[in-house]
Formats: sequence, C-alpha cells, structure tokens
Amino acid sequence: MAQEVKPDFFFSHVLAEPVTLASLNDILQGKLDQVVGRRKQIERVTQILCRRRKDIPCLVGDPGVGKTVIVEGLAANIVEGTVPSKLEGKKIFALDMARLVAGTKSHGDFEERLTGIVDEVKQSDGNIVLFIDELHTLVGDGQTLDAANILKPALARGELKCIGATTVDEYRRYIEKDGALKRRFLHVDVPEPSVDEAVEILKGIQGKYEAHHDVKYADEALVAAVHLSNQYISGLFLPDKAIDLIDEAGARVQLRQALSASKKLLVTKEDIQACCLDGDGNSSW
Repeated sequence: MAQEVKPDFFFSHVLAEPVTLASLNDILQGKLDQVVGRRKQIERVTQILCRRRKDIPCLVGDPGVGKTVIVEGLAANIVEGTVPSKLEGKKIFALDMARLVAGTKSHGDFEERLTGIVDEVKQSDGNIVLFIDELHTLVGDGQTLDAANILKPALARGELKCIGATTVDEYRRYIEKDGALKRRFLHVDVPEPSVDEAVEILKGIQGKYEAHHDVKYADEALVAAVHLSNQYISGLFLPDKAIDLIDEAGARVQLRQALSASKKLLVTKEDIQACCLDGDGNSSW
C-alpha cells in the first residue's frame, strides 16, 4: 500500500526560502505528467544508487528525450514503496543552478549558498537525493562560477547522494575532460524513444492536455504528431517535439471554437498537420 503523499519542500537556510530546491514528488499529487516508459533507465538509476561505491548516476541524452522524467519515475517509485530498502523514505530534490547563481555578486556569495545547501543535504543523514540537471554547469570554463570543487569532496567521501543529467555533447565537452568528476558518476544512456514508444508516451499524457485545452484527441492525431514531428521538425527530439505539436493543436482547436462557436472539440490528424505544415506542405517550425 502506497504511503500518504504530503507536500514536501526543503528550506535552505542560506536562501531563506524554498526556491533553489524543489520536490519532484509532486508527480504523485498529479502535478507532473504521468511517467510512461523508461523502465530500463529507472531501474538502472535505482541500481546505481544502491551501490556501495560509484553510486552516483549521470543521465546522458539529447534535450527533450526525457531525462527528468526518469527522475520523476524514481520519485514516484520511492513514495509508492516499490524500491529497495536502501532507498525507502528518500526524498529527491532538484537543484536549480540558475536560481542558485542569481543575485550573487562574487565567488564568495555563490560558494556560501552552495556550501550551505550541501551542508543541509549532508545533515539529512542520507535521506535527500539531489538531482542536478545540466550537470556540465558545475564545471567552470574560466567565465562561469565553478561549483565542482565544492561538490567533489562531498561526493568523494560519499556524503552527498545525487543524480546528474546532461546532454551528450555537454558530457563529452565538460564531464569527460574532468577526470575527477567523471570518476564519481556512472553514465546512464538515455536514447531518443522510438516512434512506437513516443506514441505510447503521448497516450499516457493525453489526459493532461485534454483537461487543459478542454478537447479530446483522436488516436490518429497522436500518431500523426509523432510521425510528422519526426519528419518535419529538425533539431528537436522525441517525445518533446511531438508533445509540442499536440499542445499547439489543442490550443488551435480551442481558438477555432471561440472564434466560430464551433462545437468541434476533437483534435484530429488534420489539426496536427495544420500546426506542423504551411500551405505549401513545408515545415512551419
């Protein structure tokens, strides 16, 4: 039986308000999209976190393929009680590097903030797992503030349990070149989902978009969103670009209904095509 889910926030005494760390357990309160697929990656991250050594996973994949969703899936499993005993009761919090750096005027200000957060996580007696998205931002390039040297000692001593995530290019550019940092993380590949997998992902989250836009999506519309986005939208990846299409189509149908008093609130394949292609059949993205 899953334990009762309650709102959960971690307050940083350094920042005086809970803006830098945000709970991912919101998924169980319906605030986040349903986790569909990625079972293999969720299990791999779970297994790494249970290791005695080298217990820090790093999710590596292109933007939009679903790295954060994997962490959300783990958070759901923890609260539902479907994880090994070593992870029972753990709480996952996301570190927002942009908010952490915002307003700092010197290295000293930044270091004080980050050190305070690290200390708070350490004082949780292992009950907090820190999710660090865009892990490459921890490695200074001479122009950015370098957080890696603050985190490395705690990571090396096993005092800081965390999960990293970054893109393939940024991992190669920054993490692989930092031998000390690379040794502390175990690479978890997050490939772009197949067309069939992307369709299943859309089916899993369509209810959220139907509720938001007050429409219904035809099955053929979801399939079209995946195929058309894959064919015509370059530079972005599944499932993110297909999700963009169904969101855009839902808004389009809403607008049409408002302007013409149309009763049609079904998003069809044609609506998806209209959002993806211009009048000449070329990509409008």
